[in-house]
Order: sequence, then C-alpha cells, then structure tokens
Amino acid sequence: MKTRVIYSLMALFLLVIAFSCKPQVKQPIIVPNPVAINTDSLTIKNWLYAYVVEKDIRIKEYFRYMDSVAHIYDTLVAYDLTAHLLVRTNPWIIDTLESTDYYRQRKQGVFIYDQKEYIVLKKGDTLYIPTDTIAQQIIENQAKTVLDVNIPEMKLRVIEGSDTAGTFLVRVGQNRINQWANYEKMSKLRTKTGSGKIIHTYFKSAYLDPVTGETHDKTKRDDGDSTFMALMPWLEPEINGEAIGQLIHPTTNENTLGKAYSNGCIGVGEGDMWRIYYYAPIGTRVRIRYNLNVKDEDGKPIRLKDIYGKKPKIG
Repeated sequence: MKTRVIYSLMALFLLVIAFSCKPQVKQPIIVPNPVAINTDSLTIKNWLYAYVVEKDIRIKEYFRYMDSVAHIYDTLVAYDLTAHLLVRTNPWIIDTLESTDYYRQRKQGVFIYDQKEYIVLKKGDTLYIPTDTIAQQIIENQAKTVLDVNIPEMKLRVIEGSDTAGTFLVRVGQNRINQWANYEKMSKLRTKTGSGKIIHTYFKSAYLDPVTGETHDKTKRDDGDSTFMALMPWLEPEINGEAIGQLIHPTTNENTLGKAYSNGCIGVGEGDMWRIYYYAPIGTRVRIRYNLNVKDEDGKPIRLKDIYGKKPKIG
C-alpha cells in the first residue's frame, strides 16, 4: 500500500515538473473593435489578431523575431502566414527599416556606426494579423510581381501586374574582363541578361570580395567614415535556369548607383533594398534586359548610352 502511494506521489510530482517546464506560448490578443488601416494600396477594415511587441527589437534579432511571430499565428489562420506577409500587412515596418539607411540618417545629422544595434520594433508596437481576404489579396499581388532590371537605364522596377510599385536606381556590372583571385579563369564583369526567379535569400553583415577573396565586416562610406557592414537581405535569382552568382544586394557606397561599377551583381541603396526584399519573396519572377530605347518621365522616346557597346577592358 505504501509503495503504491509513493509511486502515485512520484507520478504527480513528475507531472507538475513537466507542466512547469513546458514552454509558454504567448496568447494572441483578440481585437474586438477593429479600426481601418492602410497597407500599400489595400485598405484593411478588420484583422484577426493584434500582437503587441513585448520588448525593443534590434536589427540583429529582427529576422528571427519576425519569423517566430509568424510561426505562432500561422497555426491560427487559414492561410500560410510568413514574415513577408506579416510585414506587408504592417507597411510602417518597411518605412522604419528604410530609415536605417546610413546616408538617410547622415543627412539628418545621425551617424550609425553599427546598424545591427538599431532598434526597429519598439516595446508596445502592434503587429496586425490580416483576415483571410486581405492575406489572399497580398498573396495574389506577390504572384503577379516581377523584378524588372534594365541594365543601360540603371534601374530596377518592382512591377505588380500592370502597376509599378517602385523604381530604384541601381549599379550594374562593369564593361571589363578580370581574373578572379579564387579562380584560374578570366571572367566578364558585365551584368548578364535573362529571365528567372528568386531562389535564395541571404542575410549578410559581411562581404566577400570575389577579386581578392578577402572578407570584410567593415566598410568605408562615401563621406570617408568607416562603419560596420549593415545586416541586410541579399537576393539570389536564377537566370535562364542557372544560378550564376549574380545577386541583387545593397551597396554601402550610394555614389556608385547609376554607374557600371560592380562585378556583375545588381547593387541598390540600403534603404531601397528593404522595400525590394519585402516585395520579392522566394519564387518572385526576375527579368534582366538590355533595352536602349525607352521613354523618359514625360513619356517621350529616348535612346540610352550603350554602356556595353565597346569591347570590354581587360584587367
């Protein structure tokens, strides 16, 4: 009898321990009286849940944090809730991330030495989880999106169906041939044309120089000051069915935008990279072309400079 009682007490003790050690999932806050808000061109008349940020979130922990919030609420909604969808529902987040751009902050008299320490979500901020209808609208827009790059125009456009959601100045590959330090071969540095889709996203705060093979976690800015490399998304497209290492990524030197300056990649401003990233989840179509005949802002036909018209330099 005593043995049976002892075993019963032990079982009860283990149950108590197991319950106390079980991870406690933050319960969603149900919003009883929704208020209208805007996200891009969509007007949200209601949402399913509102999540209140419980502590300040810095960029160095931002990506993991957003994934965790999406994971919690994904079990409560009928659609596939991703961090991309969550941010598109709360477009102020993109605005905040854009504002961390080194040069934008510098113009306001603020020097950012280590962008990773920048607070982008503050304690008490609210993240809204969309209804099925709103989520489906955003998903359908994403399916219609194309990243369109015209090399001689030095521009990347985010096109949603027949609408242009954004136009961004970029830098493209040089008209030059170089021998890579890591490879015993000559390589053209021109940006290659073709069609494909985004196949990978990388989150980098360091840069591997393909010419020297060196890794850098600091960079010298256009104003002469040095900072840590920003932690930002880099997009890798597959072009004509092949991953050729021609990435779409932020540049720390905005003076190179609008020039044939890179080793083949498509460079964009740091602030612009955030907006492009959230409009281009994995699977988004990419089109890289070389069209000299375009129209200016007034709709008048113009012919661009043929930056790849001459034989590439060697060295």
